[in-house]
Amino acid sequence: MDSPSLTSRGAVKSTRPRSSGAMEANLREAGQPSPRYAAIKQSISDAVRDGRLKPGDRVPSEAELVDQFDVSRMTANRALRELQAAGVIIRKAGIGSFIAEQRPIGQMIEIRNIAEEIRARGHIYRARVIQNVAERSSAETAPLLEVPIGTKLFHSIIVHHEAEFPIQLEERFVLASIAPRYGDMDFTVTTPNEYLTRIAPLERVEHRVCAMMPDERTRAMLGLDPGEPVLRMTRRTWSRSRLASHAWLTHPGSRFELSAAFSIDD
Repeated sequence: MDSPSLTSRGAVKSTRPRSSGAMEANLREAGQPSPRYAAIKQSISDAVRDGRLKPGDRVPSEAELVDQFDVSRMTANRALRELQAAGVIIRKAGIGSFIAEQRPIGQMIEIRNIAEEIRARGHIYRARVIQNVAERSSAETAPLLEVPIGTKLFHSIIVHHEAEFPIQLEERFVLASIAPRYGDMDFTVTTPNEYLTRIAPLERVEHRVCAMMPDERTRAMLGLDPGEPVLRMTRRTWSRSRLASHAWLTHPGSRFELSAAFSIDD
């Protein structure tokens, strides 16, 4: 039930009178050399375009760029920061910088198995199950499935990985009477989507998407940098005339886009 395959890129309004791109263009027109950080960005971007650097390849560190381009550490850092903001690289604190995969664009309207979607892109899928337990609904969780307090639910938390990168944090509440064996399932070999689609065919879907800043738990499980936002889809599904599942599907905001397409009949 769950790959919103989000990729959303928020618009950021700059307070600068000119963009760095415009400034570089003006410098070129005036016959002046481009800033040194721009030369670093161009070198790495060219290497990606011609295949010398591929997704997952390590990018030279700040110190290596300082030596290679004879620039200051501040200049090298700016180049890497701007490449990260453009989605060209992914930076991991204490590990290094790597060429990013092309951002997957998913369908907001479709409900697809995230494992199948990742494999269709030619990447390895892996799931890390944080928990999958039975519990009684509380004053906080009962409204999620519109059930009385004390109703038996299953509560699962799973981190889905694409090519070893955490790509989705799935937290789900499932009505036990609809899926009585949910708590026994090994979600490292199947997904909640695959299992629920098989035993509780969909009748209705409702979802809502918002951008937000993650809490510390979410940031840790998705391996996010400080200050990185997320895209969260809240999805509710109905089966057999009952609200069967409530899920929060959270994605790193820098790694996903959300798209939808439809035809309009005359």
